[in-house]
Amino acid sequence: MTLLSLLPEWPPAMAMSLALDAAVCSGLISQSALEPLRGKTIAIEVRDLGVRVRLEYARHGFRPYAGTQGTDVTIKAGVKDYLSLALRREDPDTLFFNRRLVITGDTDLGLIVKNALDAIDWSRLPAYLRRS
Repeated sequence: MTLLSLLPEWPPAMAMSLALDAAVCSGLISQSALEPLRGKTIAIEVRDLGVRVRLEYARHGFRPYAGTQGTDVTIKAGVKDYLSLALRREDPDTLFFNRRLVITGDTDLGLIVKNALDAIDWSRLPAYLRRS
């Protein structure tokens, strides 16, 4: 158990919601690619930290999910694996087949999330934030 696992879920869920909404507004993530997620709930778990963030994609973008129902899809990986995905050092399919990235629940929805992340247009990120 880590210190992060003892913290409430809401603050990191709100931070992630704001970051995802900013990515959509800036064109990093295609809003049309996310359309199938409308009204759905997603849990993102970081296994090695014991952290879970639940989000809902609603009419006005992402927001923390505070419902008592289960989520539609859960995506689980370790910190290193999420970073590898974000930096495009690892392919999501490789992580999935090596069981380092686990998708449970509505796997079609999980594939939509995976494909939306794969389609991120990193060139739209300001130059000082892009890695060289």
